[in-house]
Amino acid sequence: MTKEKLIEKTIEVINQLPSEKAEEIYDFADFLLKRFEEQSITSNIQQIVTDSKAFFFLEEDEVLYTAKDIKEKYNG
Repeated sequence: MTKEKLIEKTIEVINQLPSEKAEEIYDFADFLLKRFEEQSITSNIQQIVTDSKAFFFLEEDEVLYTAKDIKEKYNG
């Protein structure tokens, strides 16, 4: 079923309901829209961070110390 046909059928059903029930449907549809928008925004932010070079330095461990830095060896 196409989106347009689904909308038409939904409107027909809503028109047959009392006002309180139509308001519940509106509230639920609004909730779904907000959740979809939040998921979309989160997904887009994750993609931007993934594509960004801002945290590129974390991919390679910097060598901070070598054996030359040891002043005293532990002989357990």
